[in-house]
Amino acid sequence: MFWLALITLLLLVACLIEFGIGQRRIRQLTEIEPVNDADAPRVSVIVAARNEARKIEAALQSVLKQDYPNLEVIVVNDRSTDETGAILDRLAQTNSRLRVVPLRELPAGWLGKNFAHHHGAESATGTWLLFTDADVVMAPETLRRAMSYAVRERLDHLAVGPRLAMPGLVLEMFGGAFMLFFTFYAKPWKARDPKSPRHIGIGAFNLVRTEVYRQIGGHQPIALRPDDDMKLGKLIKKHGYRQDVVLSGPLLTVEWYGSLRELMRGLEKNLFAGVEYNLAVLVMASVLQLAVFVWPFVAVFVTGDATRWLNAGCVFAIAALYADSARPHGLPRWHWIGFPVMVLLFQYILWRAMLKTLINGGIDWRGTHYALKDLKANRV
Repeated sequence: MFWLALITLLLLVACLIEFGIGQRRIRQLTEIEPVNDADAPRVSVIVAARNEARKIEAALQSVLKQDYPNLEVIVVNDRSTDETGAILDRLAQTNSRLRVVPLRELPAGWLGKNFAHHHGAESATGTWLLFTDADVVMAPETLRRAMSYAVRERLDHLAVGPRLAMPGLVLEMFGGAFMLFFTFYAKPWKARDPKSPRHIGIGAFNLVRTEVYRQIGGHQPIALRPDDDMKLGKLIKKHGYRQDVVLSGPLLTVEWYGSLRELMRGLEKNLFAGVEYNLAVLVMASVLQLAVFVWPFVAVFVTGDATRWLNAGCVFAIAALYADSARPHGLPRWHWIGFPVMVLLFQYILWRAMLKTLINGGIDWRGTHYALKDLKANRV
């Protein structure tokens, strides 16, 4: 127990130092001056929409109100059966920058969202493509600031991390925990380093040069990836192009999930994909998470002497990591007290996703079944 506590503490302190330095290298979008009209290239915003009637109007209105001089908005209505189509038609009648592309059939070998993005990009006229979701709300200057950074830094791909709007204390705590997990997984400050294999992609805001997107094959190489945003970033990085990430602050927001049930349902499609559908990797990741992030909270009460103090140090380091991760995302730092419970909830969702995928022989998402053998074959 003593050596486990010591090793865990050393690991957490090392992470605290690395994360503390790394996260401060990530710029905030609010700090970046907007691009001038003369330097603003044409941008095509691509939105995939399937049964998004509850959120799409507010999201699209925010896109159409962008203070950007050279913009087109392409929304692919992916087989929607609710009022999404009617809302899109009404909005298109009053705004010439909006073009609605109906999609009535999904070709074999594609996830719906991935094909919708690919299909929408085929007719895009912009020299840059912005892939975003149908529930993302942007402040009017968001695109101007993002494009300014992309042009100035000579990037080929820029991802922007949004603020998560999570209703209720439990969901908000989970959002903070998930952001910390994502930081461990992605180490996003390394995305811009061409020598690092780390990569980045964020579904809420993936801004890509059109020429680069077409040279890597668009979404075709990741046609069956539920984690398409990250894998798009990986493809771009693997082909030697330049990418980076910034944080949006209050300029970009998304209601991630509206309830705990919605959260579990939403994450089950891509958590197992994140470990390449590998059961051994999932088990190792689970053991590591429980040992590092949950056990110290228990060990403080069930161990004694030096071991107890080492575990207390682990708890302090976890609290510091959580607080430092929450700061740039505008989340309350004191939510660290619920972190071990959120780790257990994450483990439940992860294992539930894995078991459902294996039992069902694949994933069911938005009315379509995708076979596990096909999902596993699409490696990047």
